[in-house]
Amino acid sequence: MPRSMWKGAIGFGLVSVPVQLVPAIQGHGLALHEVHDRDGGRIHRDRVCEVCGEVVPYERIARGADQDGQRAVLTETDMAQLPLPSKKLIDVLAFIDADEIDPIQLDKPYYLQPETAAANKAYVLLRDTLKQAGRVGVTKVALRTKESLAVLRVHDDVLVLQTMLWPDEVRDAAGLAPPESVTVRPQEIQMAASLMDKLSERFDLDALKDDYQQALHDLIMSKIEDRPAPARAETAPAPANVVDLMAALQASIDHAGQATTEPAPPKGSATKEAKRTTKKPAAKKTAGKKQRTG
Repeated sequence: MPRSMWKGAIGFGLVSVPVQLVPAIQGHGLALHEVHDRDGGRIHRDRVCEVCGEVVPYERIARGADQDGQRAVLTETDMAQLPLPSKKLIDVLAFIDADEIDPIQLDKPYYLQPETAAANKAYVLLRDTLKQAGRVGVTKVALRTKESLAVLRVHDDVLVLQTMLWPDEVRDAAGLAPPESVTVRPQEIQMAASLMDKLSERFDLDALKDDYQQALHDLIMSKIEDRPAPARAETAPAPANVVDLMAALQASIDHAGQATTEPAPPKGSATKEAKRTTKKPAAKKTAGKKQRTG
């Protein structure tokens, strides 16, 4: 488990729960760098000012914002004067039903851990109350230098703080849906539902793995070990334009039925194999250190 990145407290009413924030996700992608194709040398980005042509040291880099054709330069002193809420408080604004949150607004999750043993009782009280009520807490929190909207929810036996997009950050989807004149028949909906059932038989979400990253790892190792690149896996072509929707649905159901007639693997075996496979790419040391952004 990674180290905590933030310490503070959940505040709702007069109740305070001291917690620490731990990242809940980790990427498994291999880092790729820009290099010279002739000799493999790293290509670095210089911080060159477009006005004076000088290389700018980090301590002289400020923030810039363009508005109405003009640019404002903001220093760290300017940024420190902004009215951010307390950086040590997860301020619960309200508790609402979980289904009131549109998943499109959800962003990055963090685990919340009691900071001290004395905080355990209040932590469990909040966790169990949220779980029994089927509610989530809508909060504001300042992480680093940015205020975020967030939702406080329960995952297994742990409280999770999941940052959210602000309502005005979600674009209006008007005009993207097909026209209302396009309709489907009840028989087509019934067959589509049957296809969904077929495709969902014995589905194991935990058994899924990132085939692209595995192939990328194998390709990198073939370069390092100076051996031929692995054969490229063939991908199924996209289906042609569907003219007879019912026929396409029936053919899909038949094909899915053939796939599910194979004997099922022992319970848990696919999951364990997938986890072993996803842990395999240990090429981060050989592929180079992760490129710093910003």
